[in-house]
Amino acid sequence: MAKQYHIDLEQGDVGRYVLLPGDPGRCEEIATHFDTHEFVAMHREYCTYSGTLDGVKVSVTSTGIGGASTAIAVEELAKIGADTFIRVGTCGAMQAEIPVNDIVIANSAIRFDGTSKEYMPIEFPAVADFTVLKALEQASFVSGVGVHIGVVQCKDSFYGQHSPERMPLAPELLYKWNAWIQGGCLASEMETATLFIIASILRLRAGTVLSVAGNQSAGTGIAKNVKGKEAVDSTTEFEGTEPAIKTAVEALRILIKKDIKKGGEAK
Repeated sequence: MAKQYHIDLEQGDVGRYVLLPGDPGRCEEIATHFDTHEFVAMHREYCTYSGTLDGVKVSVTSTGIGGASTAIAVEELAKIGADTFIRVGTCGAMQAEIPVNDIVIANSAIRFDGTSKEYMPIEFPAVADFTVLKALEQASFVSGVGVHIGVVQCKDSFYGQHSPERMPLAPELLYKWNAWIQGGCLASEMETATLFIIASILRLRAGTVLSVAGNQSAGTGIAKNVKGKEAVDSTTEFEGTEPAIKTAVEALRILIKKDIKKGGEAK
């Protein structure tokens, strides 16, 4: 099979299990958590390292920002043999009581993006693979921080979220944002809905773990009024994605062991 056009990879370059950060600069950092690792390719926003965990080949490929570039990465990785994906990234907490530096594990995603709508009608839900979700939950003890499991919101416009009042669609953006908070949505990010929808269509396994980099709702959000919980300090400094990375890598170890036990081989 020829090399895939965007990711510059071919059959054999990656393992069955792939971690998906957005930032290309985070790939080497993640790969150092493997038992072994080596650089494979860099093309556009897609950086790839491969290595081993417990003797099984695993990889990390960056997706860039947003659903459109994530879709390309997942489509092309699937074509060359990958079938299990965990997004490892950052998010902004939407519930006022969720502290910066905790982690959020997504069981599903609000499809406020554009890419996933070109795959499935909006009525179709974006949900995590249950096996991957359970592995992430089981693995989260290694994070050393608070763990929150639930719905995340995915959008295409970063500034539509952070500066909605200056957008022509401000009334709609603000109305929906407050509705999602009242509904219990944990955090906002940009890739998970696309990942989950494509995984459903292609019969892949996918999950997401995110480090909380900020909290827009802390002290001012509707969440405090609705749930009656105290808001966290919104000035806490973000310390990085290490808790999410550790959780994702441990989840891969769990999945590898389960796959070997189930089928005798993890590939």
